[in-house]
Amino acid sequence: MDIEASLSGHRRAIDAVAELAPHIRRAAEQLTRTFEAGGRVYACGNGGSAADAQHFAAELTGRFAADRPGFPAIALTTDTSALTSIGNDYGFERVFARQVESLGRPGDTLLALSTSGHSPNVAAAVAAAAAAGMTTIGLLGRDGGPLASSVDLPLVVGVEATARIQEAHILILHLLCEAFEGETA
Repeated sequence: MDIEASLSGHRRAIDAVAELAPHIRRAAEQLTRTFEAGGRVYACGNGGSAADAQHFAAELTGRFAADRPGFPAIALTTDTSALTSIGNDYGFERVFARQVESLGRPGDTLLALSTSGHSPNVAAAVAAAAAAGMTTIGLLGRDGGPLASSVDLPLVVGVEATARIQEAHILILHLLCEAFEGETA
């Protein structure tokens, strides 16, 4: 195990996040607009990105650092009955899109997480969100894949290692929370 090489990769990922600062600010402003208009934020992803979607929704509905009212944020990854019934009836590719079609409204925002930018079920959710008049933010990695051109606001961490992308994604989510709480606190 080469810890120094891993730390060097981590620093490259953090540098990539620093380059995204203006885009992260715009994403925070979008979240603020969503909540000020009475909308909701939905988040989805697979594997580690599913856990990040849940973490982000929890930070918004609970609290990140500031004592403030909770905000309506829903991780589309948490309802096992919905996931399994939709997956069984419509296929795994539709597990998030079907929920977006059922719950999403114009003025809501979808945060789509994918380290590769190639997740078919996340892409289907983005398409459903666009059709519903929602704003879409992509938290992506590598070159952003096809999702980078499908979302309204792509936040692409341009490194190759999945672990480094995931570390950068959680940092971005925390930066969004910090900026968002600064906007609304």
